[in-house]
Parts: sequence; C-alpha cells; structure tokens
Amino acid sequence: MSDFTNAAFGAGHDHIFLGAGHESNERKTWTVIALCSAMMLIEIVGGSLFGSLALVADGLHMSTHAGAMLIAALAYTYARKHASDSRFVFGTGKLGDLAGFTSAIVLAMIALLIGYEAVSRFLSPVQIHFGQAIPIAVVGLLVNIASVWLLSGGHHSHSHGHGHGHGHGHDEHAHEDEVQRVFAPSGVFAVSIFEDGVPPVFRITPETENSKLHSSIVSVTTVRPDGARQSFALVDRGGYFESREEIPEPHAFKAIVRLEDGEHEVEFEEHEHGHGDVDEAATRDHNIRSAYVHVIADAAVSVLAIIGLVLARWFGWIWMDPLAGVIGALVIANWSYGLMRDTGGILLDMNPDRRMADNVRHAIENNGDKVLDLHVWRLGPGHMSAVVSVATSESQRTPGFYHAALKRFKGLSHVTVEVNPTRAAV
Repeated sequence: MSDFTNAAFGAGHDHIFLGAGHESNERKTWTVIALCSAMMLIEIVGGSLFGSLALVADGLHMSTHAGAMLIAALAYTYARKHASDSRFVFGTGKLGDLAGFTSAIVLAMIALLIGYEAVSRFLSPVQIHFGQAIPIAVVGLLVNIASVWLLSGGHHSHSHGHGHGHGHGHDEHAHEDEVQRVFAPSGVFAVSIFEDGVPPVFRITPETENSKLHSSIVSVTTVRPDGARQSFALVDRGGYFESREEIPEPHAFKAIVRLEDGEHEVEFEEHEHGHGDVDEAATRDHNIRSAYVHVIADAAVSVLAIIGLVLARWFGWIWMDPLAGVIGALVIANWSYGLMRDTGGILLDMNPDRRMADNVRHAIENNGDKVLDLHVWRLGPGHMSAVVSVATSESQRTPGFYHAALKRFKGLSHVTVEVNPTRAAV
C-alpha cells in the first residue's frame, strides 16, 4: 500500500455551516408564532365568552399550527446558539433538516386526521352552522395569508459559502465569477480580473506555498473571438502580480498566461455564473420550507373549506364540506411526502448535488490524477463537504494543490484530501 498524506479544509477553523438567511428566517418564524398565538387566544376567549364551539375549535386548531411553527423556531435558535459547539463534529447546519423531517411527520398526521374526519362526515353527516363556520374560515385564511407573506422568500433563500478562507493568497475582492486557475509544475496560480472600484486589471496570485512568480517572465495575452490580440505586462505588487493596462470590455476572451515553465491558456466568459455554483437542492433551507408548507397547507384547507361551505349552503350539497376535507388531506399528504423525502435524504447523507461530485472529480482528473474514492454530502443550507482520495505520480502535489484546485466551487465549504503517491513518484 502506498504512503499517503492528507489534510482538510476547516482544520483549525470554525465549522459553522448555517444558511445565509438563518437569522432572518428565525425572526420570521417567531413572528408567525406570535401572530398564530394571538389569533388562538382571541378565538378561544371569544368563543368561550360568546358560547361558540366552532370558534373554540378553530382556536385549538390554531394552537396546533403554532406548535408546528415552534419546531422550526426552536431549531433555528438552538442551531445558532450551538453553532460553535465542538460536540457537533460538522456543526449544527443539519438541525433545520431534522426539524423539517419532524414537521413532515406532523403534517402527515394532520392529513390523516383531516381525512378521517372527512370520511366520518361522509358516513354520518353533521349539522353545519354556516353563519359561524364561514366567517371563521375566512378569518383563518386571512391569518394564513399574513403568515405566508411573513415567511415568503425564506424558503427560496440561497446561502453563501463560508469558504473557510484558508490562506491560499487569492484576493478576496476579485470577482469570484472572473477567476481562473493555472496548474503548472511550479504550482497553482489564480488568474483573476480585478475590478473592485478600479478599472479592470489582471491579477496573478500564487495559491500554493511552493508557487513562485518571476516578473521577467510573467505576462498575459488576450485573444478575442475575432482574433484580436493584446498583451499585458505585469508588475510585482507584493504577493501578487497586476497588469499595468486595464482590460477593455467585454471580458470574454482566451487568455494566454506565460510563466517560467511555458504558456497556459484559460477562458474568460462575460458574466458567467454557475460553473461552480452549488445546486439549488443543496442550498434550500428545509426548516423555513417546512414552516412555509404548514401555512400554505392551512391556507389551502381554509380555501377548500370556504368553497365547500358556500356550495353546501347555497345548493344544499352537504357532501361538499367533507369532499373539500378529503382533497385537502391529499394535498397535505403530498407536500408532507416531498418534505420527508428531501430532509430524510439529507439526514442519511445522500448527495443532493450530483453535479458538485462530478465537478470535483473532473477538476482533479483533468490534471492527470485519478480519484480513488469520493464522498460529497450536505452539511447545511449552501454548504457541501467532500472527502476525496487521490492517486498521483506528481511528487510535488500536496493536499494544498488539490485544495486550490477545488477552491473555485462555491458552496464546497469543507474538503478533506488524501494523497496517495504512485510507484513512479516513490
């Protein structure tokens, strides 16, 4: 068996893998709980004072709604307060998925209860007090609409990559979408278009400790799609090299980077996004999604109840009320299944972003190495982790070389690399 070395992103760094919208979503969820709790108290107290059983019943239903929201809110609060707790090996980013899975089970139970009650009413119709039932359903719908508005946006929120800046020397102000990397025998170099409040210029930055640049042999030549060429001389800025001339728009061209060991080509595309972005399934916050599904499900039931009650009152179709209940139960059950499937997969470390795994494999094997083993999984909304074992015949390729190669993938927040030298390098 070959000797090997390994190293990990995150060693000696924090392991906080919470979503970008964590605190905002936490506040939204607590606000919805306050709204539902206030409505619950008003209905129960009002129903008791005015002798309305229907009002008391809806108030009790609202309490279950607030209870379901409480699961999400407590998960957000606990995850935030214990984000730096070393007992959680990979942080508390998955706590939201656990809360989402729990909420999915609660939703499934609600669907079964609604379905059971609806079937019971088909078999044994009960008298409906339309004068009370319809206004209560309308008020419940208004509360749900307000809750949906408060939670809107959060279930789609994307998360930023923590990145764990690992001291590779790449300038943090360069636009991430305009950074390419050169993998040369002398090391790994980031070639970026820097334009943070200044005219756009090229920057070349060493990304590994053994990477060295010599000003006498460093230059960049751009080749435009129409064949036009332009050369850029670079000057030493201390830690990186920068072009004297600014880069004309558009920034879509082939760049020939001349280093001591020869020429290297990289491609720049104007406003290119997504070559390293994490997939939407890996960025989704399932905790806020579960809260959102709860209020949407309740709103859907309210709409169906209003329709069923109105038709039952106007046309005498008493069966419409339980039919609306059956439809609502089926809709909620479907949403519950989808939420349970997605969160359960994450809790079992299924890879929600197969594209990321393919990108990691290609980034390594395109340099002539072989991936022996690769595992990619989600740590939290927008945060992926990878463990990769590499076989290489290049003796100078340390784990830092592969960390630099994988750094361009946004959302890949924690990487562990095992390097296995082949016989040729021993």
